[in-house]
Amino acid sequence: MELRQLRYFLVVADELHFGRAAERLHLTQPPLTVAIRRLERELGVQLFDRTTRRVALTSAGEAFKRRVQHAVVELDAAADDVASVAAGLSGRIKVGFVSSASYTTIPEAIRAFRRERPRVELILSPLTSGEQIEQLLDGDLDLGLIRDPGEVPGLTMELVSTEDLVAVLPEAHPLALGGEVRPADLEQEPMILFPYRLMPGFVTRIHRLFDGLGFSPQVVQQTIHQETVLGLVAAGLGISILPESVRRFQMPGVVTRPLSGRPQTALYSARGRTQSPAVDQFLSGLQRHTPLGS
Repeated sequence: MELRQLRYFLVVADELHFGRAAERLHLTQPPLTVAIRRLERELGVQLFDRTTRRVALTSAGEAFKRRVQHAVVELDAAADDVASVAAGLSGRIKVGFVSSASYTTIPEAIRAFRRERPRVELILSPLTSGEQIEQLLDGDLDLGLIRDPGEVPGLTMELVSTEDLVAVLPEAHPLALGGEVRPADLEQEPMILFPYRLMPGFVTRIHRLFDGLGFSPQVVQQTIHQETVLGLVAAGLGISILPESVRRFQMPGVVTRPLSGRPQTALYSARGRTQSPAVDQFLSGLQRHTPLGS
């Protein structure tokens, strides 16, 4: 049984006239008649009572019409849905992001995407870079926003934005009273950082600031959220180094100071091998609404 046969049947059932049905279908009458007879043979029932004067549905034909109408509507809807998803107009995408992206990159990109693709369900997950990489490789995320990731086999990376790194200090700290902070000034300072396994690229970036200085940062506390880092700094447990956008998160008792040499950190988009027009659209909006230097 072919979908074409079912569509033929529905037109004949609607017209109850083979000639008019053939005209609607842009066919001649004989092949239409042959198609209906073949359908009846496949079903083992007579669908139409035919005389020289009239065509009428049998009771079996009436029952078949009700079922076929529903099935064809569902098939047409399924075809429309597939075409819509393929065009990036509907469906679902899962996007992960590091917490620093929520200050600069994510908000406007989400607003623009929802204006332009209202039928696409956007699922957002705040995740560390390490968590995103794992989920991208497993196929559980469609797109990630990762900080200083380096090269990851199996993922395609694209630069989204760069920003300066800043020293994050308790407001009463002596270094908070000056201007720039040199990495050399931090030799004796207890530092609060992210766990390496969860933010490997960013932690590596911080450690490189101390290359050639003869010491490594004294990490006394590890945590995974910038907000928690700020709270610990405000409590006087140590200092930290974070992206400059952290200044948008106002935390009482915390000040930021630029680092000498203006070292930078980079935010990248990351995606696996699966292609998705909706992801392409989101990424395009991300680039459009995030100037590279922000």
